[in-house]
Amino acid sequence: MTIDLAAVTREICTIAMDAGAFLLQERSRFQRDAIEYKGLNNLVSYVDKETEKQLVEKLSKLLPQAGFITEEGTTGQEADQSALNWIIDPLDGTANFIHDLPVFSVSIGLAQGSTPIAGVIYDPNRNECFSAWQGGGAFCNGNPIAVSPATQLGESLIATGFPYYTFAQMQPYLQILESLMQQTHGLRRMGSAAIDLAYVACGRFDAFYEYNLNSWDMAAGVLLVREAGGLVTDFEGGDAFLFRGDVVAGSGVHTELIKVIQSFWS
Repeated sequence: MTIDLAAVTREICTIAMDAGAFLLQERSRFQRDAIEYKGLNNLVSYVDKETEKQLVEKLSKLLPQAGFITEEGTTGQEADQSALNWIIDPLDGTANFIHDLPVFSVSIGLAQGSTPIAGVIYDPNRNECFSAWQGGGAFCNGNPIAVSPATQLGESLIATGFPYYTFAQMQPYLQILESLMQQTHGLRRMGSAAIDLAYVACGRFDAFYEYNLNSWDMAAGVLLVREAGGLVTDFEGGDAFLFRGDVVAGSGVHTELIKVIQSFWS
């Protein structure tokens, strides 16, 4: 069965925007006693869970043949990672949401095996819907976007994420930070990997790197970057990032950035 990816992506945008409206509605009345802990610093709430249920219900109708890889495990089934799957994060940036910081998003990716083929990231606070499908380009609210023209670290602004529950690689991570602080316009940690990747795709950031991510953090975003003209690899320069968890995404600074990372990472 051939999938009309352009049409599917338009439908994903509608679904993501509905979910984003629900997030904003719940944010206005959210109380911190609703926080649950999945592990050290790994937060979840009824908002994450309810949003995911809504997404699964609607996406199941859109493409009944696709499985699900979800953060909150709504379907209760183990997905075949080699198959066609929705890979979704209903609330990327849960800690921001809980602390009333307006940087969180809905991330919906569609992947064939380890290859994302459609993706949408919706930022409800800025009402920005980033979308892409394989071979179709990347867009923000329907307008074409592209990665930045920067080619040197010395003219770049880099995004990253801080480790928050796995600290075995802390030392090399800090060494990378120290090096990049001295070679770039600066580093930013937004608290939503999906938004970081969307911002790389539209040229606000020149690159993004992080380790210990999950597939739902990046499935939509890596496709956005690729369709916007950027390069995406794992820390070794390969393409195993989706299920391996470490990713480098960027414009013309990607090559220089990955050399810095590899000089400290093992």
